[in-house]
Amino acid sequence: MQALLRILVAAWLCAVGAAQAAGEGGFAVVAHAGVARVDAPTLQRLYTGRAIEVAGTPVTVVNLAGGDPLRERFLQQVLGLDDDRYVAYWTVRRHVGKGVPPRELKNAAEVIEFVKTTPGALGYVPASELRPGLNVVFRP
Repeated sequence: MQALLRILVAAWLCAVGAAQAAGEGGFAVVAHAGVARVDAPTLQRLYTGRAIEVAGTPVTVVNLAGGDPLRERFLQQVLGLDDDRYVAYWTVRRHVGKGVPPRELKNAAEVIEFVKTTPGALGYVPASELRPGLNVVFRP
């Protein structure tokens, strides 16, 4: 009985450690109160300028600044691109007159403030920065 209890406690501790490790690098997409939940394909279209609304609501997406580790993780997990390829994509798109890249903000606090105060705004933040009252529209 004690051996079984030790195994169960060890398994629980491993699960808690894995969940904490995943949370450290995790992110969430937050949006202004009027924006509906989104899926990964919709995020891909929004962040590549191929869509400008969610469920009929015009959306303005924002990025963290280039070089930010969370930006790298977001681009890799959601778009399947690294930062260099993403910047190159937008360079071509801007050159041919197909839009401009999303505005870049310095940190998660700026993203949260922008999203809370700008109708239709959408951005990603570290999961550790989530607070009550934020409209979480996507979590990987």
